[in-house]
Amino acid sequence: MPIFIKSIVIYAPVETVFAFHERTDALQLLSPPFPPMRVIEKTGGIEKGSRVVLSIGGMRWVALHTAYEADHYFVDEQLEGPFQKWVHRHEFEDIGIGTRLTDRVDFVLPGGVWVNSALAWSIRLGLYQMFAWRHRVTRRACEPEPAPQNTN
Repeated sequence: MPIFIKSIVIYAPVETVFAFHERTDALQLLSPPFPPMRVIEKTGGIEKGSRVVLSIGGMRWVALHTAYEADHYFVDEQLEGPFQKWVHRHEFEDIGIGTRLTDRVDFVLPGGVWVNSALAWSIRLGLYQMFAWRHRVTRRACEPEPAPQNTN
């Protein structure tokens, strides 16, 4: 099964970074402009049992949150969408100087081993771009503003 992992250090407490992901508008804030994403239906937040129905580039995507531990992790799994399997684990680790945020995605494309062998690289490339965007947004939202420099 193909896997994608991307981490970043956010110089903010783990509670701050996790709270940002719990915001009701977090998914909209974290979604890059392309492909266009629209929330069609949402029940709950990111806690276990919450469900979201999205339109991503006109395609329907249904995800269920299947695991949750405040300030540590949450997991969403695709119930309906383009993948045969999609499990996205969001991990938050207190590293003293801030938070290590890790996105871990296990995915399987429909079509079997050959399709996955041939196309997994392109999915990983798209995921790299998407999570680079998401991590920049998270950093801007969670890290304190730098102190102004004294020019005297």
